[in-house]
Amino acid sequence: MGGPHGGPFLLFHVLCFLLTLSEVGSQNSKACALWCPPNSSCVNGTACRCAPGFISFSGEIFTNPLESCDDINECGPPSPVDCGSSADCQNTEGGYYCTCSPGYEPVSGPAVFQNESENTCRDKDECSSGEHRCHNSTICVNTVGSYTCHCHQGWVPKPGFQDKQMITICEEISFPAWMAPPGIKSQRLSAFFERVQEMSRDFKPATAKKSMQDLIGSVDDLLKNSGDLESLGQSSKHVTATHLLSGLEEILRTLARAIPKGSFTYRSDDDTELSLVVQEQGKGNVTVGQSHARILLDWAVAAAAGESGPSVVGILSSLNMKKLLANASLKLDLEKLKETYESPVRGAKVTLLSAVSSVFLSNPNTEKLDSNVSFAFTLHEQPELKPRQELICAFWKNDGNGNGSWATSGCWRMGSGNGSVTCQCSHLSSFAILMAHYDVEDPKLALITKVGLALSLACLLLCILTFLLVRPIQGSRTTVHLHLCICLFVGSAIFLAGIENEGGEVGTRCRLVAVLLHYCFLAAFCWMSLEGVELYFLVVRVFQGQGLRKLWLCLIGYGVPLIIVGISAGAYSKGYGREKFCWLNFEGGFLWSFVGPVTFIVLGNAIIFVITVWKLTQKFSEINPDIKKLKKVRVLTITAIAQLFVLGCTWVFGLLLFDPESWVLSYIFSILNCLQGFFLFVLYCLLNKKVREEYRKWACMVAGNRYSEFATTTSASGSSHNQTQALRPSESGM
Repeated sequence: MGGPHGGPFLLFHVLCFLLTLSEVGSQNSKACALWCPPNSSCVNGTACRCAPGFISFSGEIFTNPLESCDDINECGPPSPVDCGSSADCQNTEGGYYCTCSPGYEPVSGPAVFQNESENTCRDKDECSSGEHRCHNSTICVNTVGSYTCHCHQGWVPKPGFQDKQMITICEEISFPAWMAPPGIKSQRLSAFFERVQEMSRDFKPATAKKSMQDLIGSVDDLLKNSGDLESLGQSSKHVTATHLLSGLEEILRTLARAIPKGSFTYRSDDDTELSLVVQEQGKGNVTVGQSHARILLDWAVAAAAGESGPSVVGILSSLNMKKLLANASLKLDLEKLKETYESPVRGAKVTLLSAVSSVFLSNPNTEKLDSNVSFAFTLHEQPELKPRQELICAFWKNDGNGNGSWATSGCWRMGSGNGSVTCQCSHLSSFAILMAHYDVEDPKLALITKVGLALSLACLLLCILTFLLVRPIQGSRTTVHLHLCICLFVGSAIFLAGIENEGGEVGTRCRLVAVLLHYCFLAAFCWMSLEGVELYFLVVRVFQGQGLRKLWLCLIGYGVPLIIVGISAGAYSKGYGREKFCWLNFEGGFLWSFVGPVTFIVLGNAIIFVITVWKLTQKFSEINPDIKKLKKVRVLTITAIAQLFVLGCTWVFGLLLFDPESWVLSYIFSILNCLQGFFLFVLYCLLNKKVREEYRKWACMVAGNRYSEFATTTSASGSSHNQTQALRPSESGM
């Protein structure tokens, strides 16, 4: 066994064993493919390796049979792939490739590449190549990597679309509809709007500038040759002005979008100016100027919400618009003015010093702007400011019912100089510079007037009751005194209740109050003149005759003022009522419808009283004068002269009451006006012995006392009454 053949035999067996082990290992390697997942290969009996472009949770090689090989996203971050700025990386199963981004095309070489070094991309002009999808109502505009669709010049996006989008659809700009304001009857205004309708039918976007010029010319012609517009009431004029301003703003805003970008200025023969700036949206300040006004604003506020096209800023300044806005009311911050002047302020009389400038933007919602707007207005009149006067920045405010008025809320004056005024506002509208004269109420004067008139009314009422109930003094002169007090009572009551025109607008109520005051006070003076006539019959005609009958007294006392007021109202009804007071208007000499008759009556009575005094002097110088009767006539004359003096002086000062500068005269008038009733009560009641006896009798009856001389007093009163009637019915017993 251990012979020479033993060694080789042992070596043979070792080789066979190793070969067997090798075959067993080979069989184990083939078995690993049974559990390695897809996209992987065996490493050995316990490990697998993921294919290129894939990876497992454990990495490239893994030993866990539950793991899988997932695709590596070479295009996702962090990505080592660099396709270039104008190319996109596209991931694939186990790999990737690069292509040019949409809107770009390769300069040369294949469309698919692995990195930027293999190819570059450039912008593709879709508009030139015809690859765009713009609607035929738009123009294709190429952009870097894309394109947009723009509306043609004079076209705007349809509702629901925006400009400069790939799906934009546009329509041609049309002339906005503009009709005459309802309720305003004017041939001139109707002819103007017929002309506007013709312009609307003939409008073409290419002629937008000419259309704006023609429109401004038509407005100038309407305001310059206003015709029957002048006969409209103030309220109708303000409605027309509001309608014109809002309509012009809307039409000019629309037509401005049809003109090329840039600046446009037009000045008419009547000095109406239009200035426009049209440019792309943006930020930063922009200035629009002309000879009447200049405006500085942030361009960002000009664009309307959701609008992508060019923005518009415009100013239309008109001097002729003053005609329609004359005498318009002004709404003030009364609390602030009350603190300034330390007294209530009821209103202001305004004077327009600049052109009316309407400012409009593409953005129609300008009630509250994100940033304030600055204005500089040129003054066409250089005023000399007096006490209670100032320059204010005002705007025309639509009240929502078609009418409007001046207002100051949201606007304030920054300064003035060199013939201009600078303002700032937080909103936009139609602006102007006004000179306001404030009507500052004097609380002391108001208290004196109200308390004094109340006292006067009480005294006049006592006079009326006395003249009606006290029989011993009945006669023609008592009739005159009764109706004089009635006229003064009614006039004073109306004066106390309705003299102030709080709204500032001369309406039907204010005109009616002015008419009634005119009539009542004229009637009072007419009845006063009748007392002079009674004295004439008593003295000049040497105590003969009974004077005028009661019917003729009433016809003259009430009929003459009725004729004067009727003629005045028929000739010029607008003469009744003023902005602050419901009284006669000073313009056009209309006040003479009151001053004239009053002057005639006062002078006539004065002449009668001079003749009466002269006649009385002659009577006293006779040999056997009737002293008793002459003394009574003298007393009547003196009382009539005193009455004329009080009433005449009161209305001499009263004519100056409505001058806001006449504070002293206003106090004098108020005091005298309040004393009228008290004076008449003292003169005709308290100083009259018969009236005092009647008052004493009434007082005793109220107190429940009965004097023994009651019958005697009654008898004496009746006897005196009969004697009075026999002597002269007009004697008052004074």
